[in-house]
Amino acid sequence: MSDRLIRAIAADGGIRAVGTVTTTLTEEARVRHKLSYVATAALGQAMSSGLLLASNMKQQQSRVTIRIKGEGPLGGIFVDAGVDGTVRGYVEHPKVELPPNSQGDLDVKSAVGRYGYLHVMRDVGYGQPYYSTVELISGEVGSDVANYLATSEQTPSALLVGVFVDSEGVNASGGILLQILPKAVRDEALIELLESRVNKLSGFTRLLLSGKSLSEILEELLGDLGLIIFPQPKRVRFNCRCSFQRVLGALKLLGEAELQDMIEKDSGAEATCEFCGEVYQASSEELEGLIEDLRSQSV
Repeated sequence: MSDRLIRAIAADGGIRAVGTVTTTLTEEARVRHKLSYVATAALGQAMSSGLLLASNMKQQQSRVTIRIKGEGPLGGIFVDAGVDGTVRGYVEHPKVELPPNSQGDLDVKSAVGRYGYLHVMRDVGYGQPYYSTVELISGEVGSDVANYLATSEQTPSALLVGVFVDSEGVNASGGILLQILPKAVRDEALIELLESRVNKLSGFTRLLLSGKSLSEILEELLGDLGLIIFPQPKRVRFNCRCSFQRVLGALKLLGEAELQDMIEKDSGAEATCEFCGEVYQASSEELEGLIEDLRSQSV
């Protein structure tokens, strides 16, 4: 199944549902960053979460940034996702590996850590971005992002995200976000029914591995509640906005003395993008061009 995102409503508009498959883009992140198994799972879950959060934003340039910082050995997890379906991200310590948990699954919870903070920034592309910070409640990415939605955005939500990775790479990755919208927030029976069905749902990636599509999974959850799946699924992909010109712009900020030192000691400069791992090389001639620009601007 190709990477995609679908949106739906149910219960006469009382439930919003979004599902995404992120297998290919999570595999690309694994390869780019040389991630361990547990780091792949953590970053893949966070990237799926970012895409699901961004999906309800209206402006085409809107983006969501997620930063998870627990006391676990992974350090920070950073994700940048757009309503346009693009996402990028990285893990502070990508090579950390842990033994499986008691259920035999990758121990993302211990890798992230029980104590710490989840930071979310929503940027619509103009005006001031909206920032929010909540404490981690479990170290499980899906549970912590759902807690953010309930605590900071006052939207009761269930978020199921997962990644299945083995020696062959990422076999399945994605997630589903279910939200109770304001018109149904007082319908306790509906909320209890939804909670019961989510709790009974087997692991999300296991459903993908069994061959079920996003539409079929949503039908199982909400098919008898007037489920309406919107047409035209959105393509999602790993995409970084870095470029050589941006790297030159960043180097220019270092100033003439630092650039001259790089020319004399290293005969150039090397920069690596944290989000995608792309390596950029700037020659002595290009650094000299930056120095000339700085001098002309100071005249």
